[in-house]
Amino acid sequence: MSRPTITTITMTDGDYDYLIKLLALGDSGVGKTTFLYRYTDNKFNPKFITTVGIDFREKRVAYNTQGPNGPTGKAFKVHLQLWDTAGQERFRSLTTAFFRDAMGFLLMFDLTSQQSFLNVRNWMSQLQANAYCENPDIVLIGNKADLPDQREVNERQARDLAEKYSIPYFETSAATGQNVEKAVETLLDLIMKRMEQCVEKTHIPDTVNGSSSGKLDGEKSAEKKCAC
Repeated sequence: MSRPTITTITMTDGDYDYLIKLLALGDSGVGKTTFLYRYTDNKFNPKFITTVGIDFREKRVAYNTQGPNGPTGKAFKVHLQLWDTAGQERFRSLTTAFFRDAMGFLLMFDLTSQQSFLNVRNWMSQLQANAYCENPDIVLIGNKADLPDQREVNERQARDLAEKYSIPYFETSAATGQNVEKAVETLLDLIMKRMEQCVEKTHIPDTVNGSSSGKLDGEKSAEKKCAC
């Protein structure tokens, strides 16, 4: 099946079909904040200070499903909340508290830091223990691809790890924008396909109480019940 088309759009408040929460994870200093800023604003700011606790950015996109012969006619307005988490150990309990509410994860390491890459396994363990299921939708991201002279992690290492966990891998640069949109859109596509499969299997009630996810309530509830 062809890849869907995803485009940035302008919507009024509340004018969306889905509210989807993505969580950026990884060691402090790997570039999570600059990555998200590049995705939402298409700008690079190298002067961001270290994130304290939790912060988030937003972007609204149109997600158009594709069939083998082009668009299927299904177009959804998606409000993305991209949560930026602190990588320091002292904020870990706060960070993990947000895992269950996120529907997808951008797991990042710094291509110029071997230690940040080695710590990906620790982050994966925390995800498997605290996310909505043991196999949530994850994209592995090696950031700072624009610094080849400082590189400590080779591409084969990273791809082998991604294959071990059966997740996509991208090398990105918040400075140049390389693969930033592609990484986020791949994660969004995984989430939308998982939700579509769940909707096909599960009857969604019109009203789901006790949730704060707006129009996504039914779909999100079903998605969490799906086998991983």
